[in-house]
Amino acid sequence: MAGKQRGQRKKGAVLPMIQPDAAGVDVGAREIYVAVPPDRDEEAVRHFSTFTEDLHKIAGWLKQCRIKSVAMEATGVYWIPLYQVLEEAGLEVCLVNARHFQHVPGRKSDVADCQWLQYLHTVGLLRSSFRPAQEICALRTLWRHRESLVQMAAEHVQHMQKAMDQMNVQLHHVISDITGVTGLAIVEAIIRGERNPQKLAKLRQETIHASEEVIAKSLVGDYRDEHLMTLRQSLEFYRIYQKKIDEVDEEVCRRGRALPSKIDVEQHPLPPSAKKRRRRPQHNAPRFDMRGEFYRLLGTDLTQVPALDCSTIQTLFSEIGPDLSKFRSAAAFASWLTLCPNREVSGGKVLRSRTRKARNRAAIALRVAAQTLHHSRSFLGQFYRRMRTKLGAPKAITATAHKLARIIYRLVTKEEAYDESVFAYYEAAHRLRIEARLRRQAKRLGFQLLPIPTAA
Repeated sequence: MAGKQRGQRKKGAVLPMIQPDAAGVDVGAREIYVAVPPDRDEEAVRHFSTFTEDLHKIAGWLKQCRIKSVAMEATGVYWIPLYQVLEEAGLEVCLVNARHFQHVPGRKSDVADCQWLQYLHTVGLLRSSFRPAQEICALRTLWRHRESLVQMAAEHVQHMQKAMDQMNVQLHHVISDITGVTGLAIVEAIIRGERNPQKLAKLRQETIHASEEVIAKSLVGDYRDEHLMTLRQSLEFYRIYQKKIDEVDEEVCRRGRALPSKIDVEQHPLPPSAKKRRRRPQHNAPRFDMRGEFYRLLGTDLTQVPALDCSTIQTLFSEIGPDLSKFRSAAAFASWLTLCPNREVSGGKVLRSRTRKARNRAAIALRVAAQTLHHSRSFLGQFYRRMRTKLGAPKAITATAHKLARIIYRLVTKEEAYDESVFAYYEAAHRLRIEARLRRQAKRLGFQLLPIPTAA
């Protein structure tokens, strides 16, 4: 039997009950503790196992106690099964970040944690973390699994390179990619038993820069059985992972086509790309039209924004989804991405204002995109270089990623097309600030700035 809640032990509590029908859940790997208001059940705190049958028992007991909203801490991946069961049962689930609440000093136990969560949720002191719709969560799981498959396939490519290094076969130093058409053809011929360098070099494609003579020299090595076995098995595993990646792409494409469109592609066709087209598709890129699909789902072509490509948009879509209206403003969206300063003020003084540290995949994708603007002649490229000169590279990357996040929020929520000309006002204002600063400096030194006369 659990005692009264901490907030109700002291007589005359002044905090109002914002959510009286609230419960708190402490999720663990093997046990789950659930707390409800003391007047809803004789045993206000119960513990359950993490079996699926027990999860349904939790949902049934909460509904029996007339609970409408449940607060739980996002602990690893253990919360996901219970979250889905409670959501299917019609209960509102408030997923809480562990950093947003701290237990008062004293005894630490699972019972105290679930009671503390229940009390804080009752008085309205908890904020629910953002979680996209279930369809987007499914796509996010598939995309993350695909990333793992790509990484594991890359490990086997490294094993192939290591086996060739040990045999002193320098093929991977002569051609850029041994998983291309030429590289795979030569490796397969080596595994079949071909050792003649000239015959192997004739498998070269016309697009390879290295000549047949250079390739033939690179294929003279010390072929040993143990290394050939490593090479053969690594190639087999690489092909298996490539096949699994294709299966994930098919499932992602099928689920993506089932999502509703934000724009009629027939009436508003996809605009031409403003960027140079690659000669060949990016390695490990999905085998479907990502740009056209994201244009249909988002209602705008984000690839028109400098630094944003299909891989970055894919990460943003799978992590957030097409609906950004759940964030009340662009500032709230940037704050969720941890791309804005986190000011901490005490006694009227700013203690620190650094950006919070968080492993947000969408924020990481925007930071990587911001780094590609170093040589861009666009407004965003000029902004990045200006911030880099003023603040240094790390802060410039964060500031540029913040600006990219605001642009994305505006384009997706308003379903507008990207227009570079709207930044002309900001460039003109920046030019006026520079001119005014130079005039002040010249005046302090006893000089006067004069404009250069334009040619007639």
